[in-house]
Amino acid sequence: MPTAAKKKKEDEPVVVHSGVFMFPNGDKYDGEFRPCVDSTPERNGRGTHRTPDGTVYSGTWSSDKMNGQGRMEFPSGAVYEGDFVNNQFHGTGCYTWPNGSFYNGQFTENRMEGDGEFTDTEGQQWTGMFRYKAAPGLRFKLSM
Repeated sequence: MPTAAKKKKEDEPVVVHSGVFMFPNGDKYDGEFRPCVDSTPERNGRGTHRTPDGTVYSGTWSSDKMNGQGRMEFPSGAVYEGDFVNNQFHGTGCYTWPNGSFYNGQFTENRMEGDGEFTDTEGQQWTGMFRYKAAPGLRFKLSM
């Protein structure tokens, strides 16, 4: 392709469409997308993806992956709301277990990593550094 034609194509604005797609495995996507070279949709922008087992992600997509702010609901009743990077919990977020206890803080590649706060089912809070399945040196937060 000549350089002038190539440059013109790169300068063209990305066309974003909106629609509903059903995947062969039964997943359903409703939201913004852009067509790829082979005419398949690439999820980009805001959208909701549902799986047959009941998992639902609503949020931002980029390059066909969960990237940015979003909310993921699991069939168990657990919910994660926060930052996503390449389909993983990554950044700041809140994970709530089905029993109502929750962790609010930093995540790295789907793990509780960094500064955070855990609140149990009775409202008691612990703060400190979390390291995946360990949390050495947590401090009990006394509310008076």
